[in-house]
Amino acid sequence: MSLEDWYKQLPLVTRVYVTLCFLTTAGCALEIIAPFNIYFNARLIFQKLELWRLITNFCFFGSLGLDFVFHMFFLIKYSKALEEGSFRSKSADFLWMLLFGAGLLTAIAPFVNVPFLGSSLTFMMVYVWGRRHPFVSLSFLGIFNFTAPYLPWVLLAFSVILRSSPVVDILGMVAGHCYYFLEDAAAPAAGAGAAAAAAAAARAGCRQLPSSRSRPPTPGQPMREHW
Repeated sequence: MSLEDWYKQLPLVTRVYVTLCFLTTAGCALEIIAPFNIYFNARLIFQKLELWRLITNFCFFGSLGLDFVFHMFFLIKYSKALEEGSFRSKSADFLWMLLFGAGLLTAIAPFVNVPFLGSSLTFMMVYVWGRRHPFVSLSFLGIFNFTAPYLPWVLLAFSVILRSSPVVDILGMVAGHCYYFLEDAAAPAAGAGAAAAAAAAARAGCRQLPSSRSRPPTPGQPMREHW
């Protein structure tokens, strides 16, 4: 499969977001745009009306290097898995999930020192995917096995071991848990999706988004992943 075919087979919302991330990061690497002009700054956004920062801060993942490849791997893997899995034929709902997460992270951002929130949004996808696949078995570096809901915690612990700031991961977990609670945990008791009901107007405007064409997993097929 060529790179072009692979790119075209990505579901729509995932393809658009990945493209924005690549173009923004590449633009900064080529010094076409400066990270200083796209990071999250509440004062510049709400007082100077530099509203583009509400979007661009989710699209920058550092310099074009191994760290960027690592982040793109997680973004593509779990965004694609969600859009083709539990959000299959519901691209508008998937877009709403991203908007919900981005809005919540934006509300929290003024109180934490995190200038770029793309990694937190990716971590939110990992959290939601793990919650919706409770019986998927994973292996971390072949050292130990665990089920998918524990994946965010394993990655968080790994970040702490590497002496990275856990704030980015924790923000993603908070956003992911809020969405999971409203949509999957509280919804059955209420008889309707709480988050979905709040987003009725947003969904109505997105209903024309084409859904993914990929086939769903075969029923009964064992699901196991390695890290």
